[in-house]
Amino acid sequence: MKESEFSLTIQPRFCETDALGHINNTVFPVWFEAAREPIFKIFNPTQDLSKWNLIIAGFSVNFNAPTYFASDVTVKTWVSRIGNSSFELTQSCWQNGKKTVEAQTSVVHYDYAAEKSAPLSDEIRAQLALLTGA
Repeated sequence: MKESEFSLTIQPRFCETDALGHINNTVFPVWFEAAREPIFKIFNPTQDLSKWNLIIAGFSVNFNAPTYFASDVTVKTWVSRIGNSSFELTQSCWQNGKKTVEAQTSVVHYDYAAEKSAPLSDEIRAQLALLTGA
């Protein structure tokens, strides 16, 4: 793992398998969200939902190979783009040394009271910049 990414190990549960014997494609968005928690803490260290300031603007997933029940999965997360009020995360699932799934998520720094995006502060930009280059 590079210093510029977060990593989360997930043990697939039997209930996450489908009729074909691999992890169902609906499971990966949940795993990817769990792996975004360190990013959430950059914006909201206490995870206080009354002060939440992020919104998901878009999400795409590409499946490269089946992921199976019996082996742990490592989810890697890094920042692939930083904009004025948004950023993009790239995440990938790895099982037994093989990349099985990759996702891109567009995240917006959002002011829920004003119902509009909010610029990223210089401090937040600096923290996100540390997570680029994976």
